[in-house]
Amino acid sequence: MNKHYILNLNPQADSDWDRCTLRNPITGERPDLTTEIAKFVGDRPGSYLIKVKLEVEVLEQNLTNSHNTVELPTGKKSTVITKYHHFSA
Repeated sequence: MNKHYILNLNPQADSDWDRCTLRNPITGERPDLTTEIAKFVGDRPGSYLIKVKLEVEVLEQNLTNSHNTVELPTGKKSTVITKYHHFSA
């Protein structure tokens, strides 16, 4: 079973738990890997000695979070449009 996550490494984060995070790319939620593993044993009660193989393939790398903000007038209100640049390795 393949699962896709966004890995964010931020050594300057204020909190330890925000320095290395995994997130679902669609919902933004942090995955509960324990629940994912429990699905493989069918959620049957008991203790299990398990072997977990972890294979990681980098599909895209965003080197910077640079973005440009442009303000466009639309009558009485103004609209802000943010353009993100993604750099792939």
